[in-house]
Amino acid sequence: MTNAKKTAKPFLKWAGGKSQLMPQIARCFPYKKDEPFTFIEPFIGSGAVLFWVLEHFPLVERVIINDLNTDLINTYKAVALAVDDLVWVLKHWEKEFHGLASDHAAKQTYYYEKRAFFNERSADGITHAALFIFLNRTCYNGLYRVNRHNQFNVPMGSYKKPTICDEANLHRVNKALEKVKILNGDFEETLDFANNSTFFYFDPPYKPINTTSSFNAYASSGFDDEEQTRLKNFCDKIHAKGHNWMLSNSDVKVTENASPFFDDLYADYHIERVKARRAINSVASKRGELNELLITNYRY
Repeated sequence: MTNAKKTAKPFLKWAGGKSQLMPQIARCFPYKKDEPFTFIEPFIGSGAVLFWVLEHFPLVERVIINDLNTDLINTYKAVALAVDDLVWVLKHWEKEFHGLASDHAAKQTYYYEKRAFFNERSADGITHAALFIFLNRTCYNGLYRVNRHNQFNVPMGSYKKPTICDEANLHRVNKALEKVKILNGDFEETLDFANNSTFFYFDPPYKPINTTSSFNAYASSGFDDEEQTRLKNFCDKIHAKGHNWMLSNSDVKVTENASPFFDDLYADYHIERVKARRAINSVASKRGELNELLITNYRY
């Protein structure tokens, strides 16, 4: 039996989540445990890097997270400000959903009713956050995807009894978020919160490596090559101001003749290829281990 203290971990499944890449990210991190600094994550996603920073750097002075996805940020705020109310709703829905385990048609009806309710965006903040978590835990592969009308359109997954309410972890996340400022805006707005010692970690929607892996519609506006270039220009800006940054993205140069998009775009910076396992692809044979990029404006 172990008495090891449990720490907050991501409470959402997320395509491209960074939990499995934390050893590589930790190896490249530019601060030591006893150094104070400001941490800014402009594309928060599931927050794997955020929770790692909060656990390993007790002297971090300020922590700012942001995302353009209002539904996602509403969920973080609900966990931070009203976790007991959120847990109450989730436990009730979990009991109802698990009670339908032997009736697939009824489970489908329950899921699609919740999805329709979510897409109405008429619920109060706590209920809408609970809908977000419920769908995340029960949909196909935990994928978050919306169409151009901002309608969540992922089908139900095949899980028999998914964990919908991880009460203990939600309370740990609530505690961890006490020192975190939560923003909902464009990534460039986060620069207003930088100070003399600031580290930015960027995990934007990934550029698809092929037509069957294009699952980056986390917001109705999308994140195309023009946005990827705008992000690179922002990295140039914060580099000029003396801030350290790290950026993750897909390695689109998967074959000798493939696009050198990021190699060209970030030619002035340090690019490292690391291995990751990804399950999000509509073609099963194209799932598995592949390269991803870690790009920094510093050497380590």
